[in-house]
Amino acid sequence: MTSVGRPVKRIEGRAKVLGKARFAAEYPIRGLVYAAPVLSTIPKGRVTGFDLAAAQAAPGVLAVITHLNAPKLPYLPQTPTLSADPKIGHPLRALQDDRVLFDRQYVAVVVADTLERAEAAAALVKVTYQAEPAALSFAAEKRRAFAPNEARLDPQPENPSDYQRGDPDAGMVKAAARIDATYVVPTEHHNPIEPHATIAVWSPAGTLTLYDKSQWPVSVRSQVARAFGLQAGSVRVLAPFVGGGFGGAGRAWPHVILTALVARAVKRPVKFSLSREQMYGTVGFRPHTEQRVRLGADAGGKLLSLVHEATAQTSTYEEYAEATLHPARMLYACDNVRTTYRLVGMNVSTPTFMRGPGEATGAFALESAMDELAVRLNLDPVELRLRNHAEADPEKKLPWSSKSLRQCYADGAERIGWTRRTPAPGSMRDGRLLVGLGMATAVYPANRTASSAKVLLLADGSAVVHSSSSDMGPGTYTSMAQVAADALGLDVSRVRVEIGDTEYPFAPVQGGSQMMASLGPAVMLSAQEARRKAVVLALSDRRSPLYGLDPAGVTVQGGRLFAAGDPSRGETYAALLARLKVASVEGHQTSGPGSEKDRYSFWSFGAHFVEVTVDPDVLETRVRRVVSSLAVGRVINPRIAHSQALGGVIGGLGMALLEETRRDDRYGRVTNANLSEYLVPVNADVPRLEPAYVEEVEPYLNPLGGKGLGELPIVGVAAAVANAVYHATGKRVRDLPIGIEKLL
Repeated sequence: MTSVGRPVKRIEGRAKVLGKARFAAEYPIRGLVYAAPVLSTIPKGRVTGFDLAAAQAAPGVLAVITHLNAPKLPYLPQTPTLSADPKIGHPLRALQDDRVLFDRQYVAVVVADTLERAEAAAALVKVTYQAEPAALSFAAEKRRAFAPNEARLDPQPENPSDYQRGDPDAGMVKAAARIDATYVVPTEHHNPIEPHATIAVWSPAGTLTLYDKSQWPVSVRSQVARAFGLQAGSVRVLAPFVGGGFGGAGRAWPHVILTALVARAVKRPVKFSLSREQMYGTVGFRPHTEQRVRLGADAGGKLLSLVHEATAQTSTYEEYAEATLHPARMLYACDNVRTTYRLVGMNVSTPTFMRGPGEATGAFALESAMDELAVRLNLDPVELRLRNHAEADPEKKLPWSSKSLRQCYADGAERIGWTRRTPAPGSMRDGRLLVGLGMATAVYPANRTASSAKVLLLADGSAVVHSSSSDMGPGTYTSMAQVAADALGLDVSRVRVEIGDTEYPFAPVQGGSQMMASLGPAVMLSAQEARRKAVVLALSDRRSPLYGLDPAGVTVQGGRLFAAGDPSRGETYAALLARLKVASVEGHQTSGPGSEKDRYSFWSFGAHFVEVTVDPDVLETRVRRVVSSLAVGRVINPRIAHSQALGGVIGGLGMALLEETRRDDRYGRVTNANLSEYLVPVNADVPRLEPAYVEEVEPYLNPLGGKGLGELPIVGVAAAVANAVYHATGKRVRDLPIGIEKLL
């Protein structure tokens, strides 16, 4: 391979910089009109009436649509394999009845000829309600927490609500050192550069085209088609560019179906763009989660008992459950483990995936507790983890497909200068500033899903890759071009990638850190098929210099086919196809996992080491350095991988120090639904970030040897920061974010 493994620049980067890359809201559709929502002002109850006169009389208004005049949709059952929706419950069906389930729910939509007129008219709509008592306080509702009902559908769920091995209670009794602490991760909202937006265009024949911000166009097609009772082929979804998703664009949120509904009602193409404030309404968030961790260890630091309990919020109409407790079950070698997961139904919209969903939340609690145990035992935090290093998966009782965690610990510790760390809290200073060093383990599953691709070798000797995959930023355009280039024997500059269109072959959701491991092999096989077909054409053509050769004796490099033993004997793809008057040669293959998951456990591992300073006078925490050592098998593109690591770590810094969605428990209203009060890291908050990928061979997950790396870098960062803050100050913060008020 000559392209895979190289730091190739993003092939779509120039289009983005020049503004030529079109995002969902940017398509110039003839006759386009605009939708603006009317949002509920109560968290639970019923709509009892509307006063629409002023809105309907406003300039430019085409229609005001409510549950009273909206078409009723059939909402056929979803295909579970094509949906990122929770398995229990059903999506919010906007404008299909008078029920209000949370504050800021869509209760009406105004359509006008400009966005400004639509928004002005929406403000004129008056709604009356019959309010009902709402579940708004997590603390109050926690006593009614329940086990997820997913077990009714799957008797062996990947993330069981209750799990136990050994006897954790007996192990705790034998322990020489114990930790029992509660940790809180608050609600956090996605704040990508591109807000959610959808354009819906119906044809006279009744087919629908959607331009949508989506991490999974195929799923949007399936969900919208079933909502309207259409065949999937009657819906086309385009999402070639996505301006950040972080998990929040994995579903077809209510506004997507609502846009299509409104467009059909007014018989015009309709655009629905969410404002920044509306991004805090119906498009998901990281759920508020409270976790109790109990650890017991012998005097030498060997874990004798690990009990991890988590309780998380969900909506009243869907059960969104996360893999919060997965790390507790598999990360450390402990014979006695119990995990318990419970949900709290509240009058909020449904939470959803947010980078590192579950694992990032669970790792904060588990890795903070491990640090507390190290302090209790007077052990170095790295040494404690090494003494409990799992040589095989203790949950599945399977060998790891690959695991380089020991190397990650060693590499990260050396690069940050861990040996200079003095154990006592508050013992390190830089002038008047307190200095702290902390660390935590990163872990995330290495996933792979069946995927298809089509590769066309064109008459000019270039190639094009087709896939329905979207690219929300991890570099799918570039990495797939690299894979195809190597399989075809082309320079990467000769490969064009066209994705984000449901007319192209199936790809899974761009989430779960799986796209490279899933789509990459399909692209490779498809390109290899196109190459083989081209070789056969040459070997069968008497005019070719390669006529009659054994296919195994033909090499392709730089777009030229030649005899392996005689490089002068050959011709280019372009010359071959031009002579034969062949417009293109196609490869179309599907690739997916086999039985390897029955034989191995697949995970990516890493470690974060953090240096912080705390001003003792004002208790301001600043992160100076983050050194991350990550093991993800073969790195397809080091340049893009570096970017992914930076993004993940920055997300972890936001989780640790800044991000928190605040709700008024009386009304369920988000009170900081903007970027001035919901704090995300900016350049001034980002210190020296030093990620590195250790060399690792992954022989089993997929033919390319790569494991997922998109979410791994965020997991453990919040714990590493909290542990560093404790080392600097002696103050253990167990509820995020770590603000000045929590260090008082």
